Amino acid sequence: MERFIENAMYASRWLLAPIYFGLSLGLLALALKFFQEVFHILPNVFAMAEADLILVLLSLIDMALVGGLLVMVMISGYENFVSQLDIDESKEKLSWLGKMDSSSLKMKVAASIVAISSIHLLRVFMDAKNHDPEHLKWYVIIHMTFVVSAFAMGYLDKLTKHD
Repeated sequence: MERFIENAMYASRWLLAPIYFGLSLGLLALALKFFQEVFHILPNVFAMAEADLILVLLSLIDMALVGGLLVMVMISGYENFVSQLDIDESKEKLSWLGKMDSSSLKMKVAASIVAISSIHLLRVFMDAKNHDPEHLKWYVIIHMTFVVSAFAMGYLDKLTKHD
């Protein structure tokens, strides 16, 4: 009975595979939104104010960072929790593939969240005249919470790896 339960629990890791595949569909949706935004601004680029163009570009950078985060979580999560990827030696292989454990993935996700939050905060500050000071204060508080959390996670990770 114990052996059956252990085998069933181990096999249940494959329930994560469709979830990681679903992230690739999310990446597709993000790519469609990215190019929708690009095609939307191209005809108007000469009529746009510089600040408006910068805001749109920051939004595109934000989407690129989220896309990279999706790829990292999708591939590393699959490799760490489901199965190793069998990539043909003749194909290009990502340099971090097979090297990112769940701890380093957690740190990359935290750093990505801080970067995404930074871009969002910069976008908000560039458009500060359209935000009330109370909302600006909360944007900064939330961003600093992400920064402190990422720093604390990194510090704790460093403590546990050197002991």
